[in-house]
Amino acid sequence: MNHDDERRLRRAIELAASARDAGNPPFGSLLVGPDGTVLAEERNTTVADRDITAHPELKLARWAARELDPATAAGTTMYTSCQPCGMCAGAIERSGLGRVVFALSGEQLDAMKPGGGFPPVPQEGPALPQEARAPVEGYYSPHP
Repeated sequence: MNHDDERRLRRAIELAASARDAGNPPFGSLLVGPDGTVLAEERNTTVADRDITAHPELKLARWAARELDPATAAGTTMYTSCQPCGMCAGAIERSGLGRVVFALSGEQLDAMKPGGGFPPVPQEGPALPQEARAPVEGYYSPHP
C-alpha cells in the first residue's frame, strides 16, 4: 500500500459518505486505469434505484467489461470503501480487473451490523447433474 492507494481509498470513502447522504447504503468505489487515471466512480444506489444489485463495485465491473479491452482491464485497480461482497467479487473476477484495494473488510462490516449481517440462504444440490450437463457441454471448449 502506497500514498496513491491511500489517497484513492479516501476518495472511495468520500463516495460512500455521499451515497449515505443521498439515502443509500454507505459504499463507494472508483476504478483506476493502468496509467493512474481515474476511469470511473460509483456510489451505492440500491435504495434510489430500488435495485438490490446497484452496488458500486458491480456497476464498475459491468462498465469495465463493456468498455475496456482485456489487457486494459487487467491493468486496472478498483478502490472501494468496503471489501466486495460475493456478488461483486464474482463480477470483478469475470470482468478481468487486475486488483482490488478495500478499506473495510467484510468481517469488520458484519461486526457493525445488528445480528452480524444477512443469514445464509439454504442451498441444495447438485441435482440432475447429467441433464444439466447437456446445455453446458462444449460451451467452454475452443470453437473451430
